Amino acid sequence: MPRALRPTSGHGIAFRITVVAIAASAVAVAILAAGVLVVGGDTFARLMIAAGDTAEKAHEMFDQSVTGVLLVAVAIAIVASVALGVILARRIVRPLHEMGEAARRIAAGDYEARVPIRGPAEITGLAASFNVMAQGLEEQDRLRRDLVANAAHELRTPLTNLEGYLEALRDGVMEADRSTYESLLEEAERLVRLARSLDDLAEGDRAARPARPVDLDLVSVLSSAIELARPAFEAKRIALDHHWPTTLPARADPDHLAQVLANLLQNAVRYTPPGGSVTISAETDAQSIRVSITNTGDGIPAADLARVFERFYRVEKSRDRALGGAGIGLAIVKQLVEARGGRVGAESSAGRTRFWFSLPTDPSQSA
Repeated sequence: MPRALRPTSGHGIAFRITVVAIAASAVAVAILAAGVLVVGGDTFARLMIAAGDTAEKAHEMFDQSVTGVLLVAVAIAIVASVALGVILARRIVRPLHEMGEAARRIAAGDYEARVPIRGPAEITGLAASFNVMAQGLEEQDRLRRDLVANAAHELRTPLTNLEGYLEALRDGVMEADRSTYESLLEEAERLVRLARSLDDLAEGDRAARPARPVDLDLVSVLSSAIELARPAFEAKRIALDHHWPTTLPARADPDHLAQVLANLLQNAVRYTPPGGSVTISAETDAQSIRVSITNTGDGIPAADLARVFERFYRVEKSRDRALGGAGIGLAIVKQLVEARGGRVGAESSAGRTRFWFSLPTDPSQSA
């Protein structure tokens, strides 16, 4: 058992709550008994003497009537306070015990553990927060497992191809001609691209280079990104269109912004069929600037839209790896945009897919 989850020595909270309830009842009963016995006894004696009885007779009647009833009432009050203290303690402690057990399950790797939300408002709030934490840990564990599995697959494919080529060359099954070396180089380059993508992702996780936002005109950044990507569009005969306002003043890191646009445009080139079209647009409002890149071609299933920005996630698992890239570009887009307080999203319907990102226009929101 992890050290943080070991039960500590001493009495638990249930015992302490019960003791406090008994102590509070005892103090109240003691004050009441003192008032009845002292003040009430003297008053009773004066009234009886005024009625013609002796002091001894008055004290005897007081002891037989009031004192006896008081003792019975004190006994009942003690029993009731103990019972109520135990009930209250159990009601408070049970959810805490459930949370402790769920925490031990999560520590052991069971990220599906949840606790029921019941009890006082403070306990239900704590339970709800615990469940949110557990859900986040479960999601992170799923992402980690997917990351490892997908990264292993990405590495396995080119390594298997390299192994096959080299074995064929060793056994004399294949001639070492120019096409063979080109195939070997292609597989090696895929491994290099994967390594570089992992480096980019790790650099973003470490925040190795903090963002350096400057005032800029987003129109010029968009135009430069399109010109850099234009040869790839022309090679696949993809029609390229764009529309945006005359100026789009923004505050952002030019390098990060260029990387975001390059990754989105590269994604559009990769998944737009020859003869298709891509449209880049931008619009602004009081809160943000939104840039959209829409392409024709096969859409993205609704179940996959929420996960396209995950690391190594692929909509089509069987698609040629050389076409699909490393599956990291969109994750880097999300990372860079959200680091500046922006948002990303994807929509797909009727043979058209739109990826978009937004940047806040208020500098204080992107700090």
